[in-house]
Amino acid sequence: MKYIDKKDLMKDRRVIEEINRHLWIESEKSGYNITFEKAAREWFDNFAEVWTQHYIPNAKFSSNGKHKKGCK
Repeated sequence: MKYIDKKDLMKDRRVIEEINRHLWIESEKSGYNITFEKAAREWFDNFAEVWTQHYIPNAKFSSNGKHKKGCK
């Protein structure tokens, strides 16, 4: 199994599109423009793991860039 982190996911245009969609939705809900950084943080915290499972099934999302010792 391949591990993927935030840096790797940020290279995928589909992830950027998802973050921009999240940015738009949350900005509309709050009534002001939240920053891209905030939207990215929220998206990674709430959606990255499930998104990775769906779109990159042979990879596992690692939020800190590291995986458990002994896992391959």
